[in-house]
Amino acid sequence: MDDKYRETLIKQQYRIYKDHAAVKLCHWMKESMIHGRTCYKQDFYGIQSHRCLQMTPAINECSHMCQFCWRVQGHDFEVKDWAEPKDMLDNLIEMQRKLITGFNGDDRCSKQMYEEARNPNQVAISLAGEPITYPYLSDFLKECHSRKMMTFLVTNGTYPEQLEALDELPRQLYITVAAPNEEVYRKTCVPKISDGWERIMKTLELLPSLDTRTVIRHTLVKGLNFGWVDEYAKLDNIASPDMIEPKGYVFVGSSRMRLSMDSMPSFDEIKDFSEQLGERTGMSIVKQKPDSRVVLLGKEGLETDVRKYYGLDD
Repeated sequence: MDDKYRETLIKQQYRIYKDHAAVKLCHWMKESMIHGRTCYKQDFYGIQSHRCLQMTPAINECSHMCQFCWRVQGHDFEVKDWAEPKDMLDNLIEMQRKLITGFNGDDRCSKQMYEEARNPNQVAISLAGEPITYPYLSDFLKECHSRKMMTFLVTNGTYPEQLEALDELPRQLYITVAAPNEEVYRKTCVPKISDGWERIMKTLELLPSLDTRTVIRHTLVKGLNFGWVDEYAKLDNIASPDMIEPKGYVFVGSSRMRLSMDSMPSFDEIKDFSEQLGERTGMSIVKQKPDSRVVLLGKEGLETDVRKYYGLDD
């Protein structure tokens, strides 16, 4: 890892293990512990924001340079010494414990919540980079599941072979589909690879065969990839996911160098889009979070609470 890149990440409160793995406190984890405001994933899926480990096993690489991405971009590098799954998980949890130390002396954070936060039971494998490029991802998922930790994996869909090769799947798999067609894809996701769209199509075709809960996420940016509801619906019908998350772009991080406040769709626009998408995919709105500009589409009778779905106690 380049030293300047490392310094930038540390200033942004990332903590790094073995050059390629990283953890960072989620904004909503802090809001939950201090102000009682929770991430939309708690409202949608029943996870606890203050017990979430936001991490990546592969900060070193991503096949996209998405316009809407809030992360630091353009620092890909080769990893020669990959961390072992158990050591990586243990070390990232310990790093997060150090990051939350200050909450122990804050009267706004209860002792119970602080102790629970020290022992995360949810792993969001999504922080930066492309997590699926970590060569021991199946073993990492097995390690998490052996500890009864819920796992959410987010991937951009351009690694269908790696996804198909997993012999352990996350409890919930997100595929980010940020464009309705190849032309918009190239403008929005700025792929570093020539066949990115073809790879995403392979991933969408693979999705119905995977034995886990699947979510298609549409990150929507006004003036860029927002609209085309019929074309998005065609892609969603190929993937046949359990749920669809249309989510409005938020003007944060490094995306502010490329986009503007006007790029953010309103919640009403996201809801209208979602209703139209639901009509075309046989789904309806089952959850919504206006302040996060996100809607959850699913079929009637869907159990959205992921821990209840898998029969896990908190």
